[in-house]
Amino acid sequence: MPRIAGVDIPAEKHTIISLQYIYGVGAKTASDLCTKARIDPRTRAKELTEDQLSRLGSLLEAEYVIEGQLRRQVQQNIARLRDIGCYRGTRHRRGLPVRGQRTRTNARTRKGPRKTVAGRKSVKELR
Repeated sequence: MPRIAGVDIPAEKHTIISLQYIYGVGAKTASDLCTKARIDPRTRAKELTEDQLSRLGSLLEAEYVIEGQLRRQVQQNIARLRDIGCYRGTRHRRGLPVRGQRTRTNARTRKGPRKTVAGRKSVKELR
């Protein structure tokens, strides 16, 4: 498996797809990288030479924020929102959807599994 920016990219996939396994690199960025490094995007990652791999790595490091640095930056942004106490920060703190989605139903990904609350006793049971 070729290694770029500390990430093992899949060897059997095309270069343009393999580059997207790096955090912070999407389809557009991968396409731009292949163009700037003068690499055919349809070349398999295992067929890349050491020179091509080093060119891709140096382009990534010079022009883009990726992997650990990007993850740190995102976490710092969320921490800043929490600290200033804005609406988005409080939603992050509570583990609720941040971007305006409804929570009465359909927020299970953010809220986690259902926590069952005991129901009220019916009138028949009280008699």
